[in-house]
Amino acid sequence: MELSRIDQELVETVLARLKARGMEISSNDVVRVVELVGEEILYHFTDHLISQIEAILEIDPSLSEKEILQAVASHVADYFGAKAVTIRIYDPERGEMISFGDYPSMGEDREKAIPFEDTIAGEVVKTTRTYLVPNLLKEEKYKDKEKVEKLGIHSMMAVSVSIPRFSLKDVDTQGVMQIYFETKDKAFTPLEIKTAEVFSRRVSYVIARKRIAGLAKLNVTKDRIVEKIFLKLGKREGVKMKEVFDLIIPELLDTVRIQRCTLFSVLEDRQHVVLEAGYPEVQHGIGTVFSVDVPYIRAVVKQTGPFGEFEHEKVYPTYILITNPQESGLLPPELKRFLKTQQINSVLYVPLKVNEAVNYFMAFDAQAQVKRFSDDEIEVFTFFGKELMKGLRLEKMDDILHDFKNPAIAVAGFSKRLQKLLEGGMVTANKRKVDQALDVILKETSRIQELALTLYGTGKEELVDLTEKLKERFVLNDQAVKELKLGNIRQREGELRSPLRIRCFPLHIERVLDNLLNNASRAVPEEGGELVIRSYQRESWAVAEIANSGQMPEGDIDRFLHGESKGRGLHITTRLIKRMGGKMEVESHQGTTTFRVILPLVKEEGSPRE
Repeated sequence: MELSRIDQELVETVLARLKARGMEISSNDVVRVVELVGEEILYHFTDHLISQIEAILEIDPSLSEKEILQAVASHVADYFGAKAVTIRIYDPERGEMISFGDYPSMGEDREKAIPFEDTIAGEVVKTTRTYLVPNLLKEEKYKDKEKVEKLGIHSMMAVSVSIPRFSLKDVDTQGVMQIYFETKDKAFTPLEIKTAEVFSRRVSYVIARKRIAGLAKLNVTKDRIVEKIFLKLGKREGVKMKEVFDLIIPELLDTVRIQRCTLFSVLEDRQHVVLEAGYPEVQHGIGTVFSVDVPYIRAVVKQTGPFGEFEHEKVYPTYILITNPQESGLLPPELKRFLKTQQINSVLYVPLKVNEAVNYFMAFDAQAQVKRFSDDEIEVFTFFGKELMKGLRLEKMDDILHDFKNPAIAVAGFSKRLQKLLEGGMVTANKRKVDQALDVILKETSRIQELALTLYGTGKEELVDLTEKLKERFVLNDQAVKELKLGNIRQREGELRSPLRIRCFPLHIERVLDNLLNNASRAVPEEGGELVIRSYQRESWAVAEIANSGQMPEGDIDRFLHGESKGRGLHITTRLIKRMGGKMEVESHQGTTTFRVILPLVKEEGSPRE
């Protein structure tokens, strides 16, 4: 290094400082010292600094943010020879500085949160400037003097940490890195301060790198969800939520820590919810109706709060996480027992809003004791739920289209009958038949309208005589059999007890009976056979029974009872029966198959359904 390349001001500064300490040295000697520092000492210093920065930059982004910050703290402590390093992140909702990484780990002895106001950490976040504390025992803003004295810590440097937001809904993350030293009355050099600030910027880099990787994974997961749903929608047999769940949940299992999930919709009265779909389906009562008065349902649907983190749950408008199901006051005893048998130790509820009201929500069960889901995971769950909302509407549309055929066939058949009567000019003589045909046409066209309106959740529950509905649909099925030319089917009425009052949406029981009668008619052998209906009371239940000639394989019965039937009609039927609080029985022996619809009996007029 030649003298001409040495900054003259630096040489003069060094000479002045040496002289102030009583040392006389020539300019040439100063140049030689600088050359030695540059060639030897500075090289080792720079090499060590670069290696530590590279070590921080190479921290695995797949680690959790807390694990990343703990690794950063370890590297910083090693570089400075510090006694300890801690990193805290500011939580604006709680107004606290949350511990997010420390080295060496202090475990339970570490304060999980400290106040934002009147603390060093809070001051650094406010000003974004480095805060130097030569002597912690003399520092007013440092409160826990007894602990640091016990640990042999006497000085500290606090450096600002800032992580920029990644979307419009995010906010910048602010925090502080605190480096603790054993030295008492430590004089911090400008080089130490600048190096610490360089490290703090690397903290921002590695967290940003993790979040970018998380966003990429999030987008890949979203793309897979959409791809799977469109794959299913593109098939001609229509949408079944069970199949959509079976396609998509395995994709989610690779991304988030869940074993089971369910989708609920809020009924029009907003006092009940219905379980629409679940994975795995066999473990869920699809179609079951629950009251909003159940604490966890009320908290999700009504959004009543209080919000925040509690001992056994975290409750926010965007999600509710039950961290300890067996102790949570939000879950009823029967649900706790079920979760215990399934070894579920965490439950996440995600509300799905339509026009600012919660019209759907999802539940995700995890066997692990999950204390916190990341924002990215919550976003995946919410995105998945919103896609399922679309799928659910399409499923309902497919169900309606399937059930259109029964009233449409009846309207067509009785219209032809009426046309013949009118053409024969014997209207007066056949007034009863004309009136019957007009009555059926009017009722079934109204029913087609009601089917269309079910997409929008219209209608209300009424008291219905199950026997009268069975007889009415039996007559219309006879017309459908003739129109479809299904063969030699003899329809016969067995014992029919009336009234058998049930409470339901009239359209629901009509759809159930139509589907069962249609399936029974098609199951009669080609050579012909009988179709028989019965109704009776069994204890506190009303029973409608439909029997047809023809044997049903044992395997098909098992699949049906487990909700795995291939036919759309039976899929619709099982869901609606559960929604009415009922159940189904199937028997097949000696050449006859019998389906029983079993629904809660309402004994007194106007009594509510339990």
